[in-house]
Amino acid sequence: MSPETQAESTPRTGATLDAAAWLASVSIDPAVAALRPDYHALLITAEGLRPGPSDASSEEMLARAEVTARERIGDGPVEEHPHIAAWREAFRSFGAKPQRTRPSAEALLRRAADGLPRVDRLTDIYNAVSVGHFLPLGGEDLDHYAGPARLVRADGTEVFDTTAGGEPATEHPTAGEVVWRDDLGVTCRRWNWRQCTRTRLTHDTTRALFILDALGAMDDQALSAAGDALTEALATSSPEVKINTRLLRASAA
Repeated sequence: MSPETQAESTPRTGATLDAAAWLASVSIDPAVAALRPDYHALLITAEGLRPGPSDASSEEMLARAEVTARERIGDGPVEEHPHIAAWREAFRSFGAKPQRTRPSAEALLRRAADGLPRVDRLTDIYNAVSVGHFLPLGGEDLDHYAGPARLVRADGTEVFDTTAGGEPATEHPTAGEVVWRDDLGVTCRRWNWRQCTRTRLTHDTTRALFILDALGAMDDQALSAAGDALTEALATSSPEVKINTRLLRASAA
């Protein structure tokens, strides 16, 4: 079974949930707050999205993001940007090696010089915002969530749905690893490194959750600017979209 077929056949477990109420249920475990009390995230739910393949608008966004990244990085190493450096340190704090499993924003920024991947309309939009604002940003299908999202330190028994060699596979996070999860298992490993197949965006996605990750090197104003860029792009791509937002802080956990 291909990843696309698997994603389409997964029951839409959250198809009837109220997005605003669900957003209020998202939480950060105190163990994560103790690890990085400076963590804060802007959570955005979007309903009424128009999914589909990459188009001229998403191509333009990616092209602009590539230019912005090249201008801001110059000849310097990506990992020396203050926010990227902070994320590398956060990964080290729970035992991950950022040279092998990079924070998502760093992985994308390293590809900007040669061209960012073109995936689909919604993924291209959030990747462009991630690169343009130097922050990790993930998008997931809200209808495939089971229960509330929570950021926790894994015990190592949780299920993570992925692929290996093009076939469905199951992994388990390392004990102590920071992960996003719901009632069925891990939705994103190593904070923002890799998303599971169950909740990933597809050409059927009409309701999504976007998580914009920030540490102390990025203040609320910069995080809000990234969120505004994302919501404006989603509104342009999907004129009927309905947006809900929430700023979540580890310090309040």
